[in-house]
Amino acid sequence: MSDNVHLGHRAKKRFGQNFLHDDAIISDIVLAIDPSDDYELVEIGPGLGALTEPVAEQCSKLNVVELDRDLAERLRHHPFLKQKLVIHEADAMKFDFSSLLQTDKKLKVFGNLPYNISTPLMFHLFTYCQQIADMHFMLQKEVVDRLCAEPGTKAYGRLSVMAQYYCHAVPVLDVPPECFKPAPKVDSAVVRLIPKSPEEKVALDTALLSSICHNAFNQRRKTLRNSLKQLISAEELESLGIDVTLRAENISLDSYIRLTQYLTEKKQNDESNQ
Repeated sequence: MSDNVHLGHRAKKRFGQNFLHDDAIISDIVLAIDPSDDYELVEIGPGLGALTEPVAEQCSKLNVVELDRDLAERLRHHPFLKQKLVIHEADAMKFDFSSLLQTDKKLKVFGNLPYNISTPLMFHLFTYCQQIADMHFMLQKEVVDRLCAEPGTKAYGRLSVMAQYYCHAVPVLDVPPECFKPAPKVDSAVVRLIPKSPEEKVALDTALLSSICHNAFNQRRKTLRNSLKQLISAEELESLGIDVTLRAENISLDSYIRLTQYLTEKKQNDESNQ
């Protein structure tokens, strides 16, 4: 049988499908998710049910968001799962996760995310952070490293800053390629993302924060004096306590927040003076 076929289903390249089949790893992930009826549970891309089945054993209801019609149909007829699943046949990138909030329970979101859409999908989920208790995702290890990276490291970039603005990011476990069918060409890892409370998070123009990060990290070999010169002068950077000779990866999330606040205020002042 082809390596692309698992439990009778052929993995579809366009959906980035790789199916987890290692029981020990699956148990560790379910332990990390810690499913219970205290939360509205949501799995993105349940696939062939490797995580769905053990999670469903620990709860009375589980929402699943699945784009692949064949897999959604398969789940509808699953002898054990069909009683507990609420199947949303939809694209998770466009899905309104707030529609799953039936009570005052927060969402617990998890999944083995297709690597080709993992970053934009996480940015989509960040917009629902106030309604989410935590998220556990299987991702390319390189992406998990970037999510959790600290300033001054090679992995630290726009994704690190943006994710850490919204969430506390914690690596959970590494998952080698042989734990999947078909085996991906990269190492994988599981990350835990815990949304920050309103008290922990500064209210901010996130589009501007993203734009600043894009400018800074797009030219990461340049010093901030040069990479951000379209947005802010060297004198203004220094007035914010930011060393203009540093590069994008050398300054902290707090510095990016200060930059965003300063430029937001400057724009508002300019508009009121017109």
